[in-house]
Amino acid sequence: MSWSTVPNVAIAIGFMTLCSNAGAQTTPPVPAKGRNAAGGIRWTIPSRWSEGPASAMRVATYEVPASKGAGPAECPVFFFGPGQGGSVEANVERWARQFEGTPKAGRTTRTVAGLSVTVVELEGTYLSPGGAMMTSQGKRPGYRLRGAIVEAPRGNVFFKLTGPAATVAASGADFEALITSIRRE
Repeated sequence: MSWSTVPNVAIAIGFMTLCSNAGAQTTPPVPAKGRNAAGGIRWTIPSRWSEGPASAMRVATYEVPASKGAGPAECPVFFFGPGQGGSVEANVERWARQFEGTPKAGRTTRTVAGLSVTVVELEGTYLSPGGAMMTSQGKRPGYRLRGAIVEAPRGNVFFKLTGPAATVAASGADFEALITSIRRE
């Protein structure tokens, strides 16, 4: 093979690779905005909340308005697929470890639309995990987490309202309305 044919061979290999990968997805799909469903359940967003930016790791992200004198909060929703994302107990423990000193979580379990829902409450200095390795993005004192793990028909769905304690407390009725709105698809 002469050097003059090398560029043509490289182009041919590149074209064959492109054709063989046509239709292949390299990143997970981002759920359509406004879908408000995952794992075989559907829910209604509280009217004061708004949809935040899309993310490949989240089904949805809801922005929660700040209460007087505090910052805003957010409520991401996660669904990793059937049998994925860990057990209810493992997630309660993981959420507790996201707070300095690993406080004991307040926890209740109830039934909503025939589904088991575990509601978790934590408060203290949030370690603000993020990024691919979920390392701390900085300590945030005076934070609160109110989460719900729904044992949905196709796997656990996780709702995680996190932000300044005053904002999360003021959003209690909205979070409750979100959880009681859950229905099977």
